[in-house]
Amino acid sequence: MTKHLTLLILITLSCSVAIGCEQKVEPVDEVAAPKSESWDDLSEVKPAADDWPWWRGPTFDGKAAEGQNPPIKWSETENGETRNIAWKVDVPHRGHGSPCVWGDKIFLSTADDEAEVQYILCYDRATGKELWKKEVHSGGFMRQHRKNSQASSSIACDGEHLYATFMVQDGIWLDTLDLDGKIVRQEKVGPFKSLHGFAASPLLYKSMIIVVGDNRGAGFMAAVHRKTGKVIWRINRTSYQSFASPIIGNVCGRDQLLIAGPYKVYSYDPNTGEELWTCDGPTDVAASTITFGDELIYAAAGYPKKNLLCIRADGNGDVTDTHLVWRRDKNAAYVPSMLLHEGLLYMINDRGKGVCLEADSGKVVWEHDFDADFSSSPVLAGGNIYIVDEDGKMSVFKPGREFELLAENDLGDGGFAMPVICGDKIYLRTLHHLYCLAEE
Repeated sequence: MTKHLTLLILITLSCSVAIGCEQKVEPVDEVAAPKSESWDDLSEVKPAADDWPWWRGPTFDGKAAEGQNPPIKWSETENGETRNIAWKVDVPHRGHGSPCVWGDKIFLSTADDEAEVQYILCYDRATGKELWKKEVHSGGFMRQHRKNSQASSSIACDGEHLYATFMVQDGIWLDTLDLDGKIVRQEKVGPFKSLHGFAASPLLYKSMIIVVGDNRGAGFMAAVHRKTGKVIWRINRTSYQSFASPIIGNVCGRDQLLIAGPYKVYSYDPNTGEELWTCDGPTDVAASTITFGDELIYAAAGYPKKNLLCIRADGNGDVTDTHLVWRRDKNAAYVPSMLLHEGLLYMINDRGKGVCLEADSGKVVWEHDFDADFSSSPVLAGGNIYIVDEDGKMSVFKPGREFELLAENDLGDGGFAMPVICGDKIYLRTLHHLYCLAEE
């Protein structure tokens, strides 16, 4: 991000704060969860080992299933020669959401900025052939940052339906479609006042889809029944912009609904939406998804400062003074999420500084400059870590206490979406294409 753009954002934010102080924000109507779990009446979602059904993958941690054998090198030339590229197709319009893979289909969201139309696309997994294209919203586009899109959320799938969230027509909408592209339901889950847009992906838990709408108006989080569309619970959130997606982690022996920002790290009971604990920081605005281990969670945020917190997740109430294990206040990531593997935490910040830290202590193990800007998040597959920069170059390196770069692959098309790795293949969305990368 240039100094001029940063200054412009600071000025815009300051003006917005001043305006916001003069306006009264009406909170959303809260909905209390039923006293029993009578709402949890749907069967458990069981994706296959070679599916990637939602943001951050089957286990919500950026890790592919074990036993994968994806390629580490691929290329294409101007004369049409390729290496390890099974297929490549054009993706119309613009979107940053990562592919959703279930069975023999791949699903993406995209948006036509000029016509103000949002779509969901379906491709054949084996060939890349477009199977259907469904218009879901028309008109009512809202302001966004130039690096954001009107289709930045990743789709979630439970094997029967697709769940997609869009910012449009002054609200956050949850669209439910069947796998053939038929619209089942469309609900405006809550109001939204946009400054830089929306990016949070829907989160599947038990019988619900959880949607967050952090904004300068009435911030909210809601859990919606996947089959009926009924709101199971809905809570108010701090009225301030933030872009992070929520995540579910079983940490310290309990399921926790975790999200960074605004201003704090929050843990909720996903069954009820009740707050379990909070910790001040890392900073005001977050965009990355929390990374979690068995007992510790890691949260990074990037505006107005860049900080990283490690928090012990067994507390209750305000744990700022009691459960903060360590913090880092430089080279922290804003947009890219982090990756935890075998006691080491891997982080690539927005300006391309890669850092490996001891997860328990925060001690730096190694640093590496990737010399590019990043918005995508790392993925672990086949014993290697994959990360793609905004210019479309994907680096592959070995996890461990010594940095070992295995390959750099440049397809010449920018990348904001996280690579999806399943069934020994990499499904990569760039600004204009969808690739399937596989060993020949």
